[in-house]
This record gives sequence, C-alpha cells and structure tokens, in this order.
Amino acid sequence: MSNTEKTPQGNPAVVGLAGFALTTMLLQVHNIGLCDIGPIVALAFVFGGLAQMLAGFQEFKCGNNFGYSAFVSYGAFWISLGIIFILNHFNIYHASTTDVGWFLVGWTIYTFILWIPAMRIHGAMAITFTLLLIGFILLDLAHFGYPELTKVAGYELLLCAASAWYMMAHVIYAQVFGRDVLPVGKPWIK
Repeated sequence: MSNTEKTPQGNPAVVGLAGFALTTMLLQVHNIGLCDIGPIVALAFVFGGLAQMLAGFQEFKCGNNFGYSAFVSYGAFWISLGIIFILNHFNIYHASTTDVGWFLVGWTIYTFILWIPAMRIHGAMAITFTLLLIGFILLDLAHFGYPELTKVAGYELLLCAASAWYMMAHVIYAQVFGRDVLPVGKPWIK
C-alpha cells in the first residue's frame, strides 16, 4: 500500500448517534409513563454516556469538531443525569425540580449553539437538533412550573430520537450498500 492510500476507518458517529438515540428514546418512554428509571440510569452511564463520549473522542481524531463537541458533551450530559438520578435515589442530595431545571437550561443553551451549525451539515442533522432544542425548551418549562409539558416533551423527543436513529442507519447503509439508501437532505443554511 502506498503512502497516499489510507486504511478505511469506521465512522464513530454510528456509535455516538446510537447511544444518543437509544438513551433519549428510553428516557422519553419514561417521561410518558411507560417504564421506570432503572434502565435509563444504566444506559446513561454506559451507552448514552461512556460509548457516546468514546465516539466523540474518535471524532476528534477525524478532525470533526462538531461531532467531537456534540458526542463528548451529550455523553457527559447522560452521565451527569445518571448521577443526579443516583443521588436522588439514595437521598445523598435531592435535586429539586428547579435544580434540574437549571441543569436543563444550561443544556438548552449548549444545544442552541450547536443548532446553528447543525443546519449547515444536512437536513436530517438540522431536524434532529431542532427537535432536541424544542424538547429542551419544553423540559425547561416543565421544570419551572408547567409539569404537564413533560409528557409533551416526551413525545416530541421521541421524534428527535427517531431522527438520530435515521442518521445512524444512513451512515451504516451507505457504507454497506455503497450508495445513499437513506438520504439526509440538503443543508438548511448554505
């Protein structure tokens, strides 16, 4: 093999997107009242947290600052949320609704920052981040006086998780089939 040829590398986004999609999906299943918190805590530490962070560190090696920032940061989000759940469960520190609300406000700001470049990547990324931003805003409102919005956020964020699953499938199918099987659409911003 010559110096100009490179060994094909895997795309870390497939793991990062799957970790984000599955953990987000299961938390929303909890938020709409269909499952308890235990499986979410496990996913928050392992798949949404650790696996997503590892994918982010691999994005760094690929020179993708967007993927690096998103996967490492949202991986840290999941681990942090898992810690909040554990602290509450064992009454080590009980986070109030507004404590969690402020935690979510910080993540809403971060998501807003990433929402702009997401619209420049492709349509599916723009949809995912638009849905994520709306979901965080709904959860912010739910934690600051409108608890009925938790279920609304749950259903809305299930769409966000589905969009992340779609992007993951797009990357895998494109490599396996050698063509764009699941189109992701044009960027919203040129």
